[in-house]
Amino acid sequence: MKIAVTGGSGFIGRRLIAYWQQRGHEMITISRSSQAVVQGARTVTWAELQDAPEKLEGLDAIVNLAGESINQRWTAAAKQRILESRIAAAHQVAQLVELLDKKPKVVVNASGMSIYGTSESATFDERSPHHTMDFLSSVVDKWEQAADQIKGPRLVKVRVGLVLDGKEGAFPKMAFPYKLGVGGPIGSGRQWLSWIHIEDMVRLIDFCIQNEEISGPVNATAPNPVTNKQFGAQLAQALHRPNLFPLPAFVMKLAFGELSTLLLEGQKVLPHVLLQHGFSFTYRSVDKALADIVNK
Repeated sequence: MKIAVTGGSGFIGRRLIAYWQQRGHEMITISRSSQAVVQGARTVTWAELQDAPEKLEGLDAIVNLAGESINQRWTAAAKQRILESRIAAAHQVAQLVELLDKKPKVVVNASGMSIYGTSESATFDERSPHHTMDFLSSVVDKWEQAADQIKGPRLVKVRVGLVLDGKEGAFPKMAFPYKLGVGGPIGSGRQWLSWIHIEDMVRLIDFCIQNEEISGPVNATAPNPVTNKQFGAQLAQALHRPNLFPLPAFVMKLAFGELSTLLLEGQKVLPHVLLQHGFSFTYRSVDKALADIVNK
């Protein structure tokens, strides 16, 4: 296949491109800068495509992973960047698809599980209603509305959970206190953590492209979410470290501001669509996922 990826320099994007390049697919990254080189792919800039969209004629699929990182203090300016970067990327993909004579068969647009809001008691799947009462849920709702303007190809909106990777993303920061021997539950410890191993994250995007019956929202989470307390216990076991030092909520709020809601509040999200279509998770349980990551 011939596949274009936006946000290809991010840790999911790089792993995805490497996965497909090893399988013989032609990979292209779409970037704001020609200097954003990703091994295994050629780079085309958005500026080039404004003048010559035909550079991407013949695409089989587009994967849109672009967006400002949410792992930063949420100042007013940061919030604006987080929102605008996602909406702008979706609009650019919609405009590109409109200009192509031969449309790609499928567009996979990244989204987030935050669209369901937070709860300690509810369970969410793709049929659950949207919640737009907090910053992240409202961002994801507007992000998906922007993606809905992509007309023609089959559209898959992958609602990403906490992606576990040993070197990048949130996991190294979560593991750091445990490595020092001072890890423990965060806040109440009852908040749900819907996670997915990076390898399954990459495989499910490929699965969504290959499976023509899949469209609309797809939860990119493992089938067995855990509470923060359970996650900490499994992480401590994998690292052979104690799990004795709880981190109070007020400390998180002082240190990270509104960003702390990512770890203090959670959602129990299930991948109903993937399971319904027969996707096989390599890492269904968090203990197996953490053991793999720590051993690598």
